Amino acid sequence: MTGRCSVLDRLLPLAHRSELIVAALATHLAFNVVAALAFRLAAQSSSWFTFLLWQVIGNLAGFLTVLALTVLLRLVPLSVAYPITTGLSVIAVQVIAARLLLHESLPLRVWFGTILIVLGILFVRARI
Repeated sequence: MTGRCSVLDRLLPLAHRSELIVAALATHLAFNVVAALAFRLAAQSSSWFTFLLWQVIGNLAGFLTVLALTVLLRLVPLSVAYPITTGLSVIAVQVIAARLLLHESLPLRVWFGTILIVLGILFVRARI
């Protein structure tokens, strides 16, 4: 395999590892929130057109999260990347999408669960 580059190596040759990790994680989180919002709006749609429009937007956003995760997996082991992206996505969707944008109430148990997710992410990321 010497001398052969992956597709990602050819597409992203000049970026530094830490910059790519941050960019991939931020992209994954942002489009995960967009996807969740789009699917929520699709569920509330009153016409087939708006339903399909939000479905397409949600699926495109979901596809972009998969691409961002693929870039992240080039740089970080799956055992670290998956729990971190999943946990942070849950938090981002709860806080940004549900609470801030859709004005849904979040009971105390949800906030407690969010704290547990954050602690889990810290344990996964810790280099023990």
